[in-house]
Formats: sequence, structure tokens, C-alpha cells
Amino acid sequence: MSPNFETRMIYGEALAELGAQRPEVVVLDADLYGSTRTVLFRDAFPERFFDMGISEADMASTAAGLAGGGMLPFINTFAIFATSICYLPIRTQVCYPNLKVIIAGSSAGLTQGPDGASHQSLEDIALMRILPNMTVIVPADGVETRQAVFAAAECPGPVYLRLGRYPVPDVHGPDYQFQIGKAVTLREGCDVTLFATGHMVSKALEAAGLLAQAGIQARVINVSTIKPLDEAAVVQAARQTPLLVSVEEHSIIGGLGSALAECLADQGGLPRLLRLGVRDQFGESAVAEELLVRHRLTGPLIAEDVRAALIG
Repeated sequence: MSPNFETRMIYGEALAELGAQRPEVVVLDADLYGSTRTVLFRDAFPERFFDMGISEADMASTAAGLAGGGMLPFINTFAIFATSICYLPIRTQVCYPNLKVIIAGSSAGLTQGPDGASHQSLEDIALMRILPNMTVIVPADGVETRQAVFAAAECPGPVYLRLGRYPVPDVHGPDYQFQIGKAVTLREGCDVTLFATGHMVSKALEAAGLLAQAGIQARVINVSTIKPLDEAAVVQAARQTPLLVSVEEHSIIGGLGSALAECLADQGGLPRLLRLGVRDQFGESAVAEELLVRHRLTGPLIAEDVRAALIG
């Protein structure tokens, strides 16, 4: 795997590149343009950049108006604010009329780190995927993030794009082609399938390598589109491996694990599903690596929990 990059950084670069190609792209930010990296778009296209201040709900409403007028708005703030403070205008003014607005939730998940529970979005995927017309994308690395920005711009309705400040390696090569709604198998295996999303994809690959040393062959699938879910990939893995595992930097309630469980329930419940993530609690202030250890989301701890589930 390549050197580590933050997906929010790649997002900022891709957004500026998209803006150069499409004059209808406008960017709104809630006084966080340095952190969200929309500063790159602001510097390149100041006439199409709007700093809305600490007024997130107004930002979402304004974006809806811009979309209704034929513009392509990207709204930007921390994921926790994008999906909580903005929830009602996103629901009623964006999703209900099915307007083309991209919501970029930055610094998502546990790895937001020392800012603590108030800033760690552990429910954002759940909130966004329940909304009709909403597409939910969680890129695994820089390669996928860049392509997801351009794919979101082509998506006919609203999109939630989950981005992070935690450095991750590129798990995809230069020939990778991102497709909305398509899960990608990164490693084959017949004993267990690890479904991972976002920052956890590289951790799942690390876990699979450790499991191989113990004679356990783990398939790793990157589920970068939580909605629409690639149900065919889920069903195929369920028929071919006796244990499925979801790995996410999000509550196990309402996120990737829940999406897999719903799919399996529709199929008659096939194999056992082990959900790894945050277990019905708020985050807390600590550095990212400490939080990943606490919630057992490192490669070695994922491997340990998978081994225990297979034995049990």
C-alpha cells in the first residue's frame, strides 16, 4: 500500500479540479474552509465560493435554492454538523424535491479524535441513508475519493460524501474505476468475508494478512457505497463464506452492519454476521489511534475478534 493521505485533502484538490471543468459548481462552507479543504476552491474561484459562517442549516437551505436554479452546490462542514444541524433542510428542501446537492461531511467518525463526543459523527451514515433519494458514499482512500467527487457530480439526486482527517494508504491502484453502488473485492478468501468501509478498509486488509498467518483465508470487500448497497456482492459472499463481518468507524446501529443485516434478512438470514464498530455509545476525547484501540478497530484486534467468532 502507498503512503498515507487524508481523504479530506484529496477531496479539496478534486473539488477545485471539478470546478475548473464545470462552471455550474458552487461551494458553500460553514466557516471551516481550512479544515474541509474547500479553501482550494475558494482561492481558485472566489466568485463561486460562499462562506456561510456558523449557520449550517441556512447553508443547506441556500444550497437547495441554488440547485433549484440550475447550479451544482457542494455544502461543506464537519460530518456531525452536516448531518445533525442540517438534517431538516436536507430532508425537506433537498431530498424531498430530489435536488442535486452534494453534502460533504468532513472529519467524520472516531478519528476526528481529541475534539471528542461533540464532534465525532458516529451516526451520520444512519441519518443519511434513511433519507429517500439520498446516495451515501464513504471513500476508502485518495484514489477513490477523487473519483467519488466526480461521480457525485454526475449522480441525479442528493449525495452524502463522508470524508476523514485520518491518514490512510491507497488500497486501490491507478487503474481502479469507482462506480456508485458497486462493492469491490480487494482480497479473496473462503473462510470469512470482511466488509469494510472508509478508513476501516485498510485496517480490514491488515487484519486479513494477520489471519492468513493463522491459516484463515479472509475475503476483504470495500463497500464504499452504503446506499445503494451492492446486494449481489453481499449475497454472493454469504453463500461462499460461513461468517460475514462488518467493519466501520461508526455505530453498529444504522450503518454498514445494519445495511448488511437488512440485506441478509431479506434473503432468509444466511450466515452469521459479526458487526464491528462503535457499540451504542458516544465517542470521547483521545487521539485517533487510542480510540481505534479502545473500540477494537485496529488490524490486530479485528483479526482477534474474527478468530474468536470462527472458533465460537
